[in-house]
Amino acid sequence: MTKLNTSRDLDARLITFASNIVQFSDNLMDSVSKKHLGSQLLRSGTSPALNYAEARDAESAADFIHKMKVCLKELRETFTCLKIINNVFKVDKDKISMLISENNELIAIFVSIINTARKSRH
Repeated sequence: MTKLNTSRDLDARLITFASNIVQFSDNLMDSVSKKHLGSQLLRSGTSPALNYAEARDAESAADFIHKMKVCLKELRETFTCLKIINNVFKVDKDKISMLISENNELIAIFVSIINTARKSRH
């Protein structure tokens, strides 16, 4: 993955991640359990891109941190969902490994941004 230079880079990366989640989720809809987990993955995996768009227009530092924490929470939920899917279903291992890896990198980015924003407030 490339280094992030701007918030637009992160925005584009989150949109790409969400798009990949949408495509991956579409392939999980042939049983009740796959449909359940696929739907959950779709919600949590697309949420960070949408919430980050809101965070970029935050009304205060506290509002920014709160919105970024929502993104982080959704990324962690997505990670857990991907791990469950990987453990239970026969899926494209290369694709899910790529999603899990990108998810982990995004989590690390959000943790760093939140920590920096917290330090800047004090």
